[in-house]
Amino acid sequence: MTRLDHYWYSRNPVALLLLPLSWLFCVLVLVRQTCFRRGWLRSERLPVPVVVVGNITVGGSGKTPLVIWLAQFLREHGYRPGIVSRGYGGLAAQWPQPVGAASDPRIVGDEPVLIAQRTACPMAVGPDRVAAAQLLLREHDCNIIISDDGLQHYRLARDVEIAVLDGQRRLGNGYCLPAGPLRERPNRLGSVDLCVGNGRAEEGEYLMKLLPEAAVELCGGERRTLEHFRGRTVHAVAGIGNPPRFFQMLCDHGIKVIEHSFPDHYRYAVADVQFGDGLPVLMTEKDGVKCRPYGDKDLWAVTVGAQLPESFGIRVLSLLAR
Repeated sequence: MTRLDHYWYSRNPVALLLLPLSWLFCVLVLVRQTCFRRGWLRSERLPVPVVVVGNITVGGSGKTPLVIWLAQFLREHGYRPGIVSRGYGGLAAQWPQPVGAASDPRIVGDEPVLIAQRTACPMAVGPDRVAAAQLLLREHDCNIIISDDGLQHYRLARDVEIAVLDGQRRLGNGYCLPAGPLRERPNRLGSVDLCVGNGRAEEGEYLMKLLPEAAVELCGGERRTLEHFRGRTVHAVAGIGNPPRFFQMLCDHGIKVIEHSFPDHYRYAVADVQFGDGLPVLMTEKDGVKCRPYGDKDLWAVTVGAQLPESFGIRVLSLLAR
């Protein structure tokens, strides 16, 4: 599937050849949605509000920065958030698993460790988000649950749905898997409470900007601004859903980039990030979580923060107050 994504953003012969499978996928998704809507499959409602952040496409769209922003925003407004996620790529022998800032990303997944580090909120991961949320409610004083990448996890009943779209790639060629990147048909966006456009927003969407905050050295924790690297040549490492977005951000700051793209959630080896030429290596924050054991000097993780309009936060609070 990692190689199929090359064909997901245009109408091309390969995508057209896969259309029959795409139609079958859409039918199965529709049947599943109908089963939950009519009560034939049961959704579990928790005793606290649930906010789901997700998307209808495969790959990175900016969900993790939005989850971090949302957790911090809700805490500033008197909530005590807990966060649940799938724990994609984690190798834990049993689920759910609690996640802390020092958790092993090989066991619980890279994005959960990043979220735990940035928010300091109680967090649990597992394929069953209901079980993960119940673990948090038993062991922590949470009064709201944020579900990361949970738009299609209908077993967890939700009070607010937020969909994030990549402002550049949008919905690709508009086809469902495997002919295109869609997990659900485009009309699913009409049923969510809020749509957020990462980098570019269309009518009815809230614009989210991802702004670089600092480059943090993996070895000693030294912090530098990206201005420190302006005019210099660096190796740029990105194992995320859309690596070109990271590379472009560095170029926009006047940095000369040697690009190294890896699949999303890639498991790095030391040879992947050490190039032996003395040049600095800049990587995404998510990659830095996994590469900390390889943290020789001049290996840096670039942290980013989400910026959203004030009206978005006001709308979130009003939806929760319903």
